[in-house]
Amino acid sequence: MIRAVVFDLDNTLVDFMGMKRQAIDAAIHAMQDAGLKLPAEKIRARIDEIYKLKGIEFQNVFDQLLYDEFSKIDYKILSSGIIAYRRAREAALVPYPHVYMTLMELMKMQLRLGVVSDAPVKEAWLRLSYLNFHHIFDAVVTFDDTGERKPAPGPFRKVLEKLSVKPVEALMIGDWAERDVVGAKQVGMKTVFARYGDTFGTVHSHADYDINDISELINIVRRENGKES
Repeated sequence: MIRAVVFDLDNTLVDFMGMKRQAIDAAIHAMQDAGLKLPAEKIRARIDEIYKLKGIEFQNVFDQLLYDEFSKIDYKILSSGIIAYRRAREAALVPYPHVYMTLMELMKMQLRLGVVSDAPVKEAWLRLSYLNFHHIFDAVVTFDDTGERKPAPGPFRKVLEKLSVKPVEALMIGDWAERDVVGAKQVGMKTVFARYGDTFGTVHSHADYDINDISELINIVRRENGKES
């Protein structure tokens, strides 16, 4: 009997990488307009390198870019990039199609809902609050809550504890098979691979279910609970 559904956040509920690309492109153009004399391709490559080194959630990427290139920070250029990034990020931070409808339907089915994310706690809650999701989930577990990243079992065990459900009573959905699926399976959860958010070209997810639209979760829960329409 499925009593809870646990979601990864980025690229499962929201198109995080799409948002990131749009925000970075806006920042690059703004910094060039403010006087940054570098080709867009070089700026983008350097930003990618910094994220690869520091992590995709690194908050001072433009500071690092300017310091690496010029050994100082031009705050006119920096502020232009930051403001453009924030504006574009807010415009692009939207849920995937059918997310709201699916969450509402799962709530009507009296399921408990959770999130497990490798994002820092502040960034995860900012995204959830911006999307008005912060009142929907019964439990949210981030990297800061356990100090472990998926597929380590700690985050999954923590969210199950917060939701007061056994592993076999929970369904985990995520876009990264090596983290979301592997981690959830090893603690005994049922798994769903969000193929619509996959950025790795995954062929075999080894999840219990693969879906191309988040709304497919509704019938998966009904099937697991013997109530498929």
